[in-house]
Amino acid sequence: MAPETEFSFAALTAPARRHIRVFQIHQFLDRFAMGLTVSVVALALTDRGMDLFQMSLLFGVYSITTMAMELPFGGLADSIGRKPVFLTAVIASLISLALFLSTSDFHVLALSFAFIGFGRALRSGTLDAWFVESFRAAAPNVDVQPALAKAQWANAVGLAIGAVVGGVLPDVFGPVAERLGFSAYDVSYAASFGVMLGVFGYTVLAIVESPRPLNFTALRQGFASVPSVIRDASILALRHPALSILLAALAFFLMATNPVEVIWPTHAKPMLEEGYANTVIGFVTATYFFSIALGASLSALISRMFRRRHAMTLAATLACLAGVQIALAGQGGIIGFVAVFILYSVILGVSETPASSILHRCVEDRQRSTMLSLRSLIQQLGAAFGLVLAGALAEVYSTPVAWVVGAGFLLIAVVLTLVLARRLAAQGDS
Repeated sequence: MAPETEFSFAALTAPARRHIRVFQIHQFLDRFAMGLTVSVVALALTDRGMDLFQMSLLFGVYSITTMAMELPFGGLADSIGRKPVFLTAVIASLISLALFLSTSDFHVLALSFAFIGFGRALRSGTLDAWFVESFRAAAPNVDVQPALAKAQWANAVGLAIGAVVGGVLPDVFGPVAERLGFSAYDVSYAASFGVMLGVFGYTVLAIVESPRPLNFTALRQGFASVPSVIRDASILALRHPALSILLAALAFFLMATNPVEVIWPTHAKPMLEEGYANTVIGFVTATYFFSIALGASLSALISRMFRRRHAMTLAATLACLAGVQIALAGQGGIIGFVAVFILYSVILGVSETPASSILHRCVEDRQRSTMLSLRSLIQQLGAAFGLVLAGALAEVYSTPVAWVVGAGFLLIAVVLTLVLARRLAAQGDS
């Protein structure tokens, strides 16, 4: 494998720089549309008469749909093209938003959440793979990790700004919506629908991909080839020691961090005065996304500190994350909690691109989307297991105890990543 040269945005060719900007704008718009509903989804469901058990069932529908369809549609993107699959994902998101806006019936809402999961499965491993392949064509042998970091930064900023705007819209325009017979939170969902239409148009116009046959015969052949693509990718993951170790480490990583990301509002809210607790939680949520964006922007600098040895960068990042997670569990006041939580979020942002860089270096283009989907599936399974375990521990003991146990999973991930670093060093890779 040819050695990579150090990334320099100014030194890139004009097509390579434009490629990065196009993808940054795309990621920002797509995540901004999603962020508009992130901060209000639970409130909107409560306003529609859903209790906590019904809400958990709805999120269960989303998770099951996503996991069931994750791999097949990653393989489909490899077979018939990334752009058409992503456009189908946007259509699924639009259907989901339309269904949500149209009803308060549990069964229809469940269908809406199924379409969210369907769209998530379609998105996974599509345009990320397109970006890496096109960037390498425009800038051969240039380290792709900093370019991925720029995209990750735009991704997180879009979510953060969307979450803030999605929380403000019901306060500003909610009374008007209620006078018209709608829910105050429908304003955020309607705004998301409008932005998602913009994402569809931008994808059609700005994302350029060599066309592949899209007649019915080609589409049928694309579906028919999915099992073999999945089989080949699974065999690759099992037979490629670096990929196997990386995927195992990422599973343990999500076992530890997902419970923190999901449970933290319930732990932090009792630290606050009731009158402004929800407002503070909303701002901390936005700060969480901004902090991830900051971490993503710092990842290239940190990677250079480790001489672009991505496995060593990842191991050091996960070790720091374990220590900060234990520190977070020990906070009893809101100021200390928020300060440590911001640091925790920054480190989360740093951790994303080293892992992605290793994966992209280990796979061929024809299996890239499927491997990204396989990674997502394994991470979701790890996250689900970690959340169930953390919930049980928090119920019997406390949330801090659950987080400290989760830090143990991070330490396991550190050990695996160090093994990965040794193996890659022996192969002469980074």
